[in-house]
Amino acid sequence: MTSRRTFMGQSAAAASALAFPLVGGAQPKPIKVGVLHPVTGALAYSGQQCRMGALMAIEDINKAGGIKSLGGAKIEAMLGDAQSSPQAGTAEIEKMNEAGVSAVVGAFASAICLATTQAAAKYNLPHVVDVGVADQIVERGLKNTFRFGPGYRKCAEVAVSSLHVLNTAAGKPARTVMIVHEESLFGTGTANLLAKELPGYGYEVKEIIKHANPTRDFNNIALRIRQVNPDILIPANYYNEYALLVRTLQQQKITPKAIYSVLGGAASSYKFVKEFPDAANGIIDCNHWFNPRDKRSAELRKRVEAQGQFFSYEVFMTYTAMMLLADAIERAKSTDRAAIIDALASSKFSNHIMPYGPTQFVNGQNIGAQPLMTQVHKGDIKVIVPRDYREVEPIFPLKA
Repeated sequence: MTSRRTFMGQSAAAASALAFPLVGGAQPKPIKVGVLHPVTGALAYSGQQCRMGALMAIEDINKAGGIKSLGGAKIEAMLGDAQSSPQAGTAEIEKMNEAGVSAVVGAFASAICLATTQAAAKYNLPHVVDVGVADQIVERGLKNTFRFGPGYRKCAEVAVSSLHVLNTAAGKPARTVMIVHEESLFGTGTANLLAKELPGYGYEVKEIIKHANPTRDFNNIALRIRQVNPDILIPANYYNEYALLVRTLQQQKITPKAIYSVLGGAASSYKFVKEFPDAANGIIDCNHWFNPRDKRSAELRKRVEAQGQFFSYEVFMTYTAMMLLADAIERAKSTDRAAIIDALASSKFSNHIMPYGPTQFVNGQNIGAQPLMTQVHKGDIKVIVPRDYREVEPIFPLKA
């Protein structure tokens, strides 16, 4: 006759074997995670950079032993292409949901993120936003949506207050501003926020010019900039248009006192600095940036460059977003979507290379996230504001 103690011991052993199939020598089931970015279309460069960051993070997580609370389960990426359009992004979420992913990381552009987070919410599918800066993404009460980086309101506020500090220290040489932005949610939203913020600091916004995505010719816009002759030009566009705009200004010898970007698509890009060093020189940008004092940033940069790629903000933003998700799955001890959402909501994730401190989500926004101010300096990109992370003294204005 089996004693009660023996029976309890057998039951516990059986339960343990069920919970950890590794005991029997089998590998635990991989954890499927959707990696969704615009890897074709107008935003393909940025989307491919994001994907690289996600895959590097997954490689590091799996190399370090996978998700230990799930017996060392490995993360397996299900790759999706949003084709640079919200509709295609939504279609990919449907596919990922049917394939049984536990969460999604993506989808770079604000307009795409707005669509994919909404689509994922129907299935209570956790969606970690890597870059998308439009604040509407986290202001709709979606319980499944978490953004690790700062939104464009925070970026605009930091940019304008930092501009004012730089301008005041220089004796206030700059008074007039012109904004050139791309037409989607990101550019329009950023321009609107700047137009509201700048007058409060005593700046006159002379003109706001909107352009299509893609735009292949900035000659007319450059002509208008020459006519208006602002002290400061603020561009808000994606990589290709940003690079072309600044190069057109250089060719036409149009030199404002400062090109001061907010979330500039190329301004803090090593690719841009290498390809167009003269056009990039001295440009200031308020953007996503890593903590330059954390040696892991330099190590990650070396790995990216060893692959012949550039260490752009898309890479490290998506890398850290994936690390945030892995930390949540580790604490959830489950691949259940609701459990992962709960773990993200209570996240204190701090083992990262961003200048943020421990993560704290309020309505899906990491409230400790902040942009840094960088300036292109001697063929490199250096942090100038805030002082805690400063690498070189800022040069402002560029043109006396």
